[in-house]
Parts: sequence; C-alpha cells; structure tokens
Amino acid sequence: MSLYVLNEDKDVSDDYRASSAKGQQLVRVIAAAADRHGEEYIGRLYTEFGTRLHNEGRDRELGTLLAIAEESLEAVGLDKGLAAEAMDSTEYDEAIRKSHNEGITLVGQEVGTPVIRVGANAFFGPVVTTIPRGEDAGRLWDGVLLVTEFDDFFELKRSRTRRPSFD
Repeated sequence: MSLYVLNEDKDVSDDYRASSAKGQQLVRVIAAAADRHGEEYIGRLYTEFGTRLHNEGRDRELGTLLAIAEESLEAVGLDKGLAAEAMDSTEYDEAIRKSHNEGITLVGQEVGTPVIRVGANAFFGPVVTTIPRGEDAGRLWDGVLLVTEFDDFFELKRSRTRRPSFD
C-alpha cells in the first residue's frame, strides 16, 4: 500500500501530503530494489526503513531520508547508490500504483495501513501500540487467522488512546 497513492485525490492537510510524498521516495527505493534484485528485498528493506524511522525516531528530512535509504540498502547487502538513483525517479511509480491498487482492491478504499491478506480475505490491521513478543505474538496471530476464516467478518475497531511504542 502506498499512502501517497491512497490519498493523492483526497482532502488531506498539506503537511500530510508532504509527508506522504517523502514516504513515496522510500517506496521508490524498495520498488527499484525489488525489480533489480528480487521481491525478497521488499520486506527486508521495509523493516530496515521502519526501524530507522520509527524505532530510532530518525527525521524525515530529505538528507536524512537519503541516509536512511543508503544505510538500509547496505544493511541488506545492496549498493547504497540505488537510493540516490531511485528516490526522485518516477521510473517505478506505475509499478507502485499497480501494486497499491491490487492491495487496496482486496480491502476497499476506506482503510489505511497495515493491510494483510490471509488466504482469500484481506483486512486493515491489526493495529497495536506495542509490539507483542513471544507467546503474545503467537496468540495475536492465531486470533487474526481465526477471524480471517469467516467470509462475513469485516471489522473490529476502537479509538486509539495511546501512541505507538517501538520498544
């Protein structure tokens, strides 16, 4: 899913639109890496980017985004030069849009991220504020698998009262 593509025609704040455009630069790096080196790099790079942005709280300024992309590429064994080459290139935008549309078609336009697909069903979520570990992670996943077995199951939701914690 691309938040940039999802919200490009929606009424969102200028700050949110700018933030999504910056995020799209990292998505371009992922798309370029997947195209050139294989889809196994999608999850690996997504994790590396997320660790630097969320866990470490690194800024999203252009110079910092370039550094994050370069460090992440090196962490997965790829040439860091791909970052500068791909971030501002529109070469992979159509592939990103196609992938986004395939994913969002599974769940509908009224959702955000994350989206997961299990078997024939896909859902927005789960959204948690702390990372479950060990047995708790397994129990949460078991619950997700259970509800995905029901074709008529669509949503569980409550308002968030806590910010995400990446500890």
